[in-house]
Parts: sequence; structure tokens; C-alpha cells
Amino acid sequence: MSLFKARDWWSTILGVKEEFDQGCLCVADVDNSGSGQDKIIVGSYMGYLRIFNPHPVKPGDEIQPEDLLLEVQLREPILQVEVGKFVSGTEGLHLAVLHCRKLSVYAVSGTLGNVDHGNQYQIKLMYEHNLQRTACNMTYGPFGGVKGRDLICIQSMDGMLMLFEQESYAFGRFLPGFLLPGPLTYSSRTDSFITVSSCQQVESYKYQVLAFATDADERQETEQQKLRSGKRLAVDWVLNIGEQALDICVVSFNQAVSSVFVLGERNFFCLKDNGQIRFMKKLDYNPCCFIPYCSVKEGTINTLIGNHSKMLNVYQDVTLKWAAQLPHIPVSVKVANLQDLKGVIVTLSDDGHLQCSYLGTDPSLFQAPRVESREINYEELDAEMKELQKIIKEATKTQDILPKSEKHRDLIVTAEVSPDLDAESQAIDSEVKAEAVPSVTVKITIQSRVTAQKPTLAVCVQAPLAVTCDQFTFDLEPDSSETVVLSVFLKGNCSPSELEGDCVLSYDIPTELNPEGIPKVAQCSFRLPLRLICSPTQPSKAANHKLTIDTNKPPVSFLTIFPDFVDPSEDEQANALGFQFLTGSKTTLLASKTSQRYRIQSDQLEDLWLITKELTLRLEEHFKKQNCKDFACTFSGSIPLQEYFELIDRHFELRLNADKFQELLSERAVQFRAIERRLLTRFKDKTPAPLQHLDTLLEGTFREVIALADAAEENQANMFQAFTKLKSATHLVIMLISLWQKLSADQVAILEATFLPLAEETQELGWEETVDAAISYLLRTCLSKSAKEQALSLSSQLCMPKDTSRLKKNITLFCDRLAKGGRLSLSTDSATQQAAVLPGGCTTIPESDLEERAVIPGSTFPSPGQTAAQKSKPGLSEDAAEEAEKP
Repeated sequence: MSLFKARDWWSTILGVKEEFDQGCLCVADVDNSGSGQDKIIVGSYMGYLRIFNPHPVKPGDEIQPEDLLLEVQLREPILQVEVGKFVSGTEGLHLAVLHCRKLSVYAVSGTLGNVDHGNQYQIKLMYEHNLQRTACNMTYGPFGGVKGRDLICIQSMDGMLMLFEQESYAFGRFLPGFLLPGPLTYSSRTDSFITVSSCQQVESYKYQVLAFATDADERQETEQQKLRSGKRLAVDWVLNIGEQALDICVVSFNQAVSSVFVLGERNFFCLKDNGQIRFMKKLDYNPCCFIPYCSVKEGTINTLIGNHSKMLNVYQDVTLKWAAQLPHIPVSVKVANLQDLKGVIVTLSDDGHLQCSYLGTDPSLFQAPRVESREINYEELDAEMKELQKIIKEATKTQDILPKSEKHRDLIVTAEVSPDLDAESQAIDSEVKAEAVPSVTVKITIQSRVTAQKPTLAVCVQAPLAVTCDQFTFDLEPDSSETVVLSVFLKGNCSPSELEGDCVLSYDIPTELNPEGIPKVAQCSFRLPLRLICSPTQPSKAANHKLTIDTNKPPVSFLTIFPDFVDPSEDEQANALGFQFLTGSKTTLLASKTSQRYRIQSDQLEDLWLITKELTLRLEEHFKKQNCKDFACTFSGSIPLQEYFELIDRHFELRLNADKFQELLSERAVQFRAIERRLLTRFKDKTPAPLQHLDTLLEGTFREVIALADAAEENQANMFQAFTKLKSATHLVIMLISLWQKLSADQVAILEATFLPLAEETQELGWEETVDAAISYLLRTCLSKSAKEQALSLSSQLCMPKDTSRLKKNITLFCDRLAKGGRLSLSTDSATQQAAVLPGGCTTIPESDLEERAVIPGSTFPSPGQTAAQKSKPGLSEDAAEEAEKP
């Protein structure tokens, strides 16, 4: 950082959100006043042209209205402004303005004003040239040694030099090996143009060589070659500088030799007229602009270099003489004579900060105030330290970051489900084929005790259930409440795996340390009625799947626990109840008259889940109301693993089909694009050729793509239904295992995390591989039989398996380990496992009239002679269980 700052003599801000670049600044006596004072000409990419003549009363004064001589908006962006003798018949200075597709030359003149109105300035268009190519930059000078006038050379974006002899176009030439345009300047001493090519070389072209070369517009070449490159020109000299150039400037002062200055990205070069290096300076910063000017020492040249650190460095040849701090990053720098003050530095930033400054020698130094010596009072320091520690402790309390306790919550969210179904169903776009799809109203209330910012309520239910509206936003004031009402209905054509819903309210609470607010979340859950997805029907005698739930209390009448499904006019001792799902399947619930058992039976395994769960929940609520604390449900039958494996295989088969459809779609899409390319080539050919049935092949491929897409979409819908059924069956298996082994709440949570890791699956990460990895981990940790199994490493990458044999084997082994005394725990120490409590033997219960008297194979009723150890096996014989344990 510099000790000195550039002293502000005059400054202003140009426009609002305008952009400027290197060629947008020029200083000259553009109005030909003859006073020797320069004017500042600035053009912007927004098309504004401004001319300033600063007259500050004292250095640093604000801009006065009379300082702005002229401001006019042209129709196109201004790339560069230059002042020279551009009009024939006069040697007066005129203003050349370069646009993207046009070059305009103006005369700037002033008229003496009357009384106090000041002088008036205006510009007059002398001539303009419409360009056939997009311009990049321009340079001017007495090309060919002409006297009393300047010619203009414009470099286009595609590498063509277009030369104009004032009002007329002279010729155009292409630069050889051109890729991107670089800086361009003209040397009158050698009558040559100097530029830097994309090869990072400084190249010089004689004007005479350009003039006598073949005209770029008259070459006998194809149109494509004409647009790409022209005749290769002979280069006068070439110098490789090894980096891109930011700017080029040619200077020739009386006391110094003529030199070519090149500002690179990391170096500063001074060249002779023949391309030899006079000297170079390695820069330790990123330069952005420069300007050489006359030095007071004979034989040397001073150079101003601005950089991206807002510094302006003054060099005398290669010696740094001065460094000053600027208030902005300059993109262009000039030296001007303003108000009899010679050598004023004019800088322009890319956002329009225009400043005239000088290099003053009065540094603005900061002097530290004198420190008063005083005795240290340790008691006051201790008291102050304790006070500060108290403030820090208050500021870092956890309640400002973490959610507060339930007792002092800022917002309370409650959900109330209507006990009755809606009189008029609110179901929208339901895919269920039933005659009527019912809906139920959920009323959600938010009570606020403080000001909450940006509260957003989201209501979530498991598909195929849906809500009429799932997002709500509102404003909450302190001690206020908001209520929203929505309806839930069955949208998909399959039974859901859960009848629960969640309400999540996200909001921000402002604090003293964080006015923007600390994000917090309040949530609650609600349970949907069983009547939403099924209705009462006649019970069925025959069923493919049966389960028996044992209890330690006498059976309860269905009229008491299922009042919404039993007609009160029927016999109170009715022990059979039928449930008709909206999707078409039926489930029957039976209660034993003499024993403490309930049987659930259905043709589909997954349909047993919701009825079984509803039965256990309603029984627990019933006995809880009677202050009975020792009620318990158990399961002593066989875990229906074979039926469960069939659902797994069905779901996995659909996943494999999805991969096949994706592969076929990819192949047909590649074929479709290849045929399209062939057809486009035939259509673009000037000589018509037969299509050779390509159009027929294209149409056939298109039909195949559409058919495959429809099949893939149908498979996706079937896979969603299969996954929903699999989740229902998984919930059922988890419940049966927990009742069978009398698992604690923590162990049930581990079981659910193992078998239900995904709320929604994708083709990349599916249920089978995730569950297989989780079960394998448990088998090698808490359910391991030896230290050798614990030492086995697990695969760190999940990928879709080839089949489900390994998964089914692991599930079977998992159940067998539980039956032999294994206990679920997140600890890997198998020595701490507790012995399993195996359920004792039980006799068969008398069957009701609707139940089958004989015990069929696969029935969940144990036989009288079955031992306790055999009943604890999940549907496996001893030989099969031992075989499953073998690696």
C-alpha cells in the first residue's frame, strides 16, 4: 500500500450502472478553442457521449453544472473515441466514435451564451461509415506519410483491417493466422501497424504492404474461405513476448528515441522501431492500463501504470519513481492539460468513476493519540471481566440455538381429524376404481406466543394418500392463532402402508444477536381413520393368509372396539367382522368365543397389516381406559416368510424390468438420432438422392420409442404399487417379530431402521440392497455367533444385486438367530447379549362357525404337539435353519 494518495483535483460519477472500457476515454482540444486546454471525452457502452471541461474553484470540489459541456445519447454502444484530423478540406480536430457496426465522425463546436446561460455546445455529424463486419478497436494517423490529415484503421472481430481515407473507404485486408483481436496502434515513424496476435507475438505490418496486397473483397476464393481468412501478408518483424498484451502505445518525443511500449499481463516491454527490445520490466502485480509521457530527464520516458490493487505506479524507464493510491481500479488513464495545470492524470473506472488527480507530496498520516498513563485498578478489571463473562454466557445459551423445551414452546401445532367422513367427498383426480372415494377433514391449528418470521406449514401423508393442499404460508402475530382446513383421500389404486400424517411448521425467531432470525421447526402427527380406505362388509370364510394374535385378557366385543364398522342392531356377541378395501380386496377379523385370541385372514398378505395394527391399537386404548396396565399381545405362530419373499421377488422383478426398459430406450434413442442425421444429410444435399426407406425406418423407430416409454411408465406405476405392498408386508413382519420375541421399544426401532430404511426408493438405490446391507451388519455384530464373523468386512458400496437369494437367506438367518436367543443392539459386543425369552406352549382354540375346523398347512395356529423351540422358529424346520446358518 502506498504512503501517498493521488490528490483529488476533480471527480464525478458517470450515469447509473453504465459500463466503460479502455477505449472509452480520450483527452484533446476537441472544440478547437486554441487555448491549449484539453477536454475530456467519455463514451459508454450504454451509448452516452459526454464532454467535460473541469473548472474546480479549489482542488477536490464537486462537479459544477458548467463542467459538463455536452451529453448526448447515441443509438449504439460506444467502443472507442478518438480525436484527429478526420475531415477533408480542414485541419481542425474532429471526434471519431466507433460503434459495433458503424463509424461516425462529428464536429464539436461551441456558441457563446447570452447573459448567464453560459456557452452552448453541440455536435454535428460530418459523415459515417456502416461497417460490414463487427468492429473491435481502431487507430489513426497519417498513413502513407500524408500531410495535414489523419486516416482511420478499424480492426474487426474476425481479423480484418478496414482502412478509411476520411469520407471514403480505401481497402480491407485480413491478418494472417488470426484467431482473436488484440490491441492495435500505428507508428508514423515507420509507417506501420503494430498489433499482438493470439500467438502472443508482437507483429508489425507496413502500410505499403497492406495497400499493394490483393483486396480482401476481390479475392477469387470460395465464400467459406473468404469469411475465414485472406491472403497471407508479409510481416515486417515479429517478437514473441510469451503472454497476451493489454495495450500498445507508440511514443516519439524530442529528447527520447521513438519507442513501442507493450503492456503485458505480467511484464512491461519497450521496443525499438525494428522490434528489438530496449528494456523490459517484470511486474509483481496485475496491471490494467498504462500511458507513456514525456520525462524531464533527457533520454528517458516516464510511464504511468495502473493495477488491480487501485495503485498508480510511475516508472522512469524501469525504475519505480512514485506510487500513489487511487479510489478505484482504472481501466484507462490519460495525461491532460486542464485550466493551465499541466500533467493532470485522468483515470476512468469500469463503473464510471472519472477522476482528475495530481501526485501531491502531502501524505495523510495518522498520528496515534497520546496515551495517558494511569494506575491499573485490578478490582475494576475483575468486575468488568465478570460482567463480560456474564454477557457472553447469556448470549451463548442453548435455547437461542436449539429448540426450547415442550413447556415453553414459541409455537404449538395441533391437528384434529374429524371423527366422521366428509358428507361431500373432496377427492381430486383419484385413480381408485371404486364408486365413491371418501375423504376426511383435518383441522390444523397454530398457536403463536411470539412473532414468527416466514412461517410455512407443510402437511405430509404417505402415498397413495393425498391431501387437497400441502403447503400454507401466513403471518403470525404474538398471542395469535391460525387455523387451516384440508381433506385427505386415497388417490392411488392401492392400499397405503400407513395411516399417519405429519404437520411441519418452519419459522424464524429473531434474537438480539441474530435479527434475521434463528430457524426453528414445530411439528405434530395425526392418525387417519380406517374408514378412509375401507368399509364394513360380510366376513369371508376362506382366505389364503391367516394370523392369530394372542392376548392376556378376555376378548372384547367388536361393537365396543369397532363401533364405526359394526351395526348396533346386530348381536353384541358377534365375533366376525369384514373389511372391504377401496382397492377391491377383503379382510376378515375373527374373535374366539372361548379363548383370548383374534384371527385376521385375507387373500393378500399385505392387507393383513392395517387391520392387525388397528386391532392392537384399539385394544390398547380400550384397556387403557379401564386402567388396565398389564395388557399385552403376543404372537406364537409362524412368520409368513415364504409369502413375504414372493412380494420381494415381485418388486425386484419390476426393478429389473425398469433397467431393461431404460437400456432399450437408450438404444432406440441412439438409433433414432442416427437416422435423423442420415435424413438431414440427404435433405441438405444439393443433388437429390433416394431416401432408401429412411423415412419409414424413422417412423418405425419413433413408434418403438413411444411404446417403450409407455411400457416404462406403466412399469413404474406397477413398481410403486409393489413397493407400497412390500412396505405393508414389512410392517406386518416387524410387528409379528416384535410380538413373537417380546422386543423392547429400542429393539423395535432398530428393527424398523433395518427393514424400512427408505421412505422412497430410486433406481440407483433400492430397498433390496439397502436392507441386505443392514441385515448383514446386524448378523456380523450383535447377532454374530463368533469373533470370526465380526471380523468379516462389509462392502462399502451399495449396488443393485443380480437376484434376491442372498437377501432371502439373510432374512431367514436373521429370524433364526433371534429365535436362538439373539438380541438386537447397536453394540458390537456379542458377549453382552441376553438370553432369548422363548414363548411357551399353547393349545389350539375352539373355532367359530365361520372358521375352518382343520388346520391347513401354513396356518398360523400351532399344532398341539409342537414344542416351544419349534414354535419359536419362524416357519423353518431345524434342518432348514441349520442349513441357512452355513456360510
